[in-house]
Formats: sequence, C-alpha cells, structure tokens
Amino acid sequence: MARLKGKFREEVVPRMMELCGYQNVMQVPRLEKIVLNIGLGEAITNAKALEAAEQDLVAISGQHPVTTRAKKSIAAFRLRTGMPIGLKVTLRGERMYDFFDKLVNAVLPRMHEFQGVDPDSFDGRGNYTIGLKEQILFPEVDYDKIDKVRGVEISIITTAEKDEDGKHLLELLGMPFMKDGVS
Repeated sequence: MARLKGKFREEVVPRMMELCGYQNVMQVPRLEKIVLNIGLGEAITNAKALEAAEQDLVAISGQHPVTTRAKKSIAAFRLRTGMPIGLKVTLRGERMYDFFDKLVNAVLPRMHEFQGVDPDSFDGRGNYTIGLKEQILFPEVDYDKIDKVRGVEISIITTAEKDEDGKHLLELLGMPFMKDGVS
C-alpha cells in the first residue's frame, strides 16, 4: 500500500471528520484522480514534439498518455479539427497516491524560490490545478535528453464539494500552500 494512502486512512480521515463535522467516514473527501496534461501547439509544425513530450510524460507518470486533438478549426493558428495538440494521462489508485507523494515531497521543493502553491487555484468544486513551467522539475526527466522545456498542468480531482474541504484535504496530505500575505 502506498505510504500516502496509509496516511490518508490513519491520520487524514479522523482529522477531516473532526475539522468538518462529518458523521461518516464515507462523507470524507478523498483523491479521485490526478490528470497530467501537456499542451503542444508546436505539434502543428513539428511532429517530433509529440514524441518527445510523450517520452517525458511516460517517465513522469509511469503510464502511456492519450493524444488530445483539436475540437474545432482555427485558421489563424493553422489548426484543423482532429489535429493532435497535446497529451494527457489520468492517474488513479496506487499510481495517483505515489505521484501526489512525489509531487509534494520531491518536485515542488525543487522549484526556484518556492514559497508554496497558490491557495486560490481551486475550481469551486474542491478540485485543484497547478501549472509547472518546466517538466525538468521531475527527477525522472533527464535534462540532457530533452529537446525543449515544456510546461505540465496537473489537475487534482477530489470528491470534495467545496473548495474549503478540498483545501483541508490537500493540506493534510502535505500540499504546501502559500501563507497569507506571501506572494
């Protein structure tokens, strides 16, 4: 069992029940899935970009990504419906907990002048999204083998119904949020 999953059951659930007044353990919000996304506008002109980004995403997540395609044509960007424009991976279960643990304890502290993540990046339904400007923050990505530095969007989907509950959950799992007044 993942270290973080054990912490969730042993520490987070009782603390959330106390903090938010839940009557039943099944009411306590939990992580549902984590979605990693790399947008590749450059894939329109450079087909190799898709392959390189796929290798990075496989190294980061441990599973193969799905190609995302354009939903509609945009003439100004020379984009047609169905063209590949990104990659995404959905993590669930053990891989999700392992990835979250790695994100909080290895990746975020490697960011330059890291002060914590923005507590305002919730979507109104308890889900949190963070954007990293460089995929090289992940220890699995070899700096010498990348063709270009790319950003990665990480969406953490929870079963929480309110942002406050989602924030409590992520805080208790170890997410380092910025303190008030620090920018």
